[in-house]
Amino acid sequence: MDDMTNSKNIKIEYLSQCIEDTYLLAEKLAEKLKGGEVILLNGDLGAGKTTFTKGLAKFLGVEDIVTSPTFTFMKEYEGRLRLYHFDMYRAQDEDELYELGLNDYLDAGGVCVIEWNKFEDVKDPIVIDIQTLSEDMRLFTISGADLDICELSRD
Repeated sequence: MDDMTNSKNIKIEYLSQCIEDTYLLAEKLAEKLKGGEVILLNGDLGAGKTTFTKGLAKFLGVEDIVTSPTFTFMKEYEGRLRLYHFDMYRAQDEDELYELGLNDYLDAGGVCVIEWNKFEDVKDPIVIDIQTLSEDMRLFTISGADLDICELSRD
């Protein structure tokens, strides 16, 4: 049984009151990643999907500036693990992504972060739903990740 198996059905809720809180969550998740994970980010426009990805990239050792790949569908970054950041908002359907060969990155051994997912066959994803509560507050609901809620408190 791998580290993630026990956590597949467990949902963790995390209240972020500022960007620093969001980065703390990203840091704790980055510490657990080994490569090969697919993270699906769900939330409305402006919910903080790209902000979370920027934090994750930072704690994976990415030194490049991370921006939303809305018009390119995917950007790749080098760090402790290779990071593939997808934004499928403008994609028409899964077939378009397959034609571009983007499905090949799902099994490339890096960490795939997907905003506005259109792939139907993602195996064992980490799913993060982001709900906007106010201008600064977000509620993150995470499933599929082995995170200890006690690790998520500020020092």
